[in-house]
Amino acid sequence: MTEISIGIILLLILYTIVAVTDQISIQCGIYTPLFAATFTGLLLGDLALGLAVGATLQLMTLGVATYGGATVPDYLSGAIMGTAYAIISGQGAEYGIGLAIPIGLLLTQMDILGKMANSFFQHYADRCAENGNWRGVERANLMGLMPWVLSRVIPVAIGLIFGQAVVESINAFIPAWYMTGLKTAGALLPAMGMAILMRYLPIKKYWYYFVIGFVLIAYGGGNYTVMAAALAGIALAGMHLARSNNKAAAAAGAAIEDDEEVEIDG
Repeated sequence: MTEISIGIILLLILYTIVAVTDQISIQCGIYTPLFAATFTGLLLGDLALGLAVGATLQLMTLGVATYGGATVPDYLSGAIMGTAYAIISGQGAEYGIGLAIPIGLLLTQMDILGKMANSFFQHYADRCAENGNWRGVERANLMGLMPWVLSRVIPVAIGLIFGQAVVESINAFIPAWYMTGLKTAGALLPAMGMAILMRYLPIKKYWYYFVIGFVLIAYGGGNYTVMAAALAGIALAGMHLARSNNKAAAAAGAAIEDDEEVEIDG
């Protein structure tokens, strides 16, 4: 088991600050679990594990947003700490995923506290706006960033500073059968995330692209079989049939428009 150096902890805290700022402003994507876990894995020397944890958590966030001020799981902090714990414990990506999700759910309470503290600055901004003090409004908005940042930075800092002790305590406290359950759940979550993703995609209309993607992933490693060739052939036939039907429908529509044209004599 390895320890996390002070320099890496400071870099991850700085990343958390930038990610939270991005989350409540322009949203470049730095705040997403995929970026957070990948960056953590890169700093800790296991980029592949960070990608595995981040990609799985990213699937879990599909369709999840703070509409109307709703509180959602803090997968940003969960991705950072889950990846870090998985690397320093050496237990693999499933272990990190299994920890990241309950961490994200637990930290919803910190999100509530951050929003409650932010309301103080927003009321101050309202008073400044009533008095025509636009500089005060700007100042209130900048100060209102602090509760959001602290609601993420504090748990991340505590979790990383005491990372080894936390991992040892978790391993000592949690029974082996429960740890096996966490790893099993972590291994199943990618399938559930993929199912959620497929629910949002027009699979029925463009099923042939799905089949082609499956063939590339399942048989692209060099074990190309007759089944792969058959699936690829079915997908290409479906694609050709769909395009032919689209052309026929377009031609029929054009013919109808020609029949409905009325010639106007000058």
